[in-house]
Amino acid sequence: MELQNAALIAAIGMAAGLLGGMLGLGGAVIIIPAMVMLLGYSQQLAQGTALLMMVLPVGALAAWQYYRKGFVDIKAALIMGIFFFIGGFAGAKFATHLPQPVLKKIFGVLLLLISAKLLFFEKAMK
Repeated sequence: MELQNAALIAAIGMAAGLLGGMLGLGGAVIIIPAMVMLLGYSQQLAQGTALLMMVLPVGALAAWQYYRKGFVDIKAALIMGIFFFIGGFAGAKFATHLPQPVLKKIFGVLLLLISAKLLFFEKAMK
């Protein structure tokens, strides 16, 4: 790996970590588009790399900071975690068989829908 690519990957990781810790964003919201646009990764390569990168650091370090301050619903996290595990396996199996342009469009539309919800609808459940 070239030094320039390593530095860019480190910068993407730092930006995603800072924004993830500050805003609760999944690092994938930052990392996947950055890897595709800046590094030329395929959608599948960016998604797989982001998933592997996030498994331990997010679970162990960032979440611990929120837990220490009382900002974690453990029961909800456990229930979501079980179904995230099952859904993640099924979703990854499906995504690795999709053509890259289709997967990119699905990812982009999801980001747009989430953005529109955050920008235009303020109602929250809790």
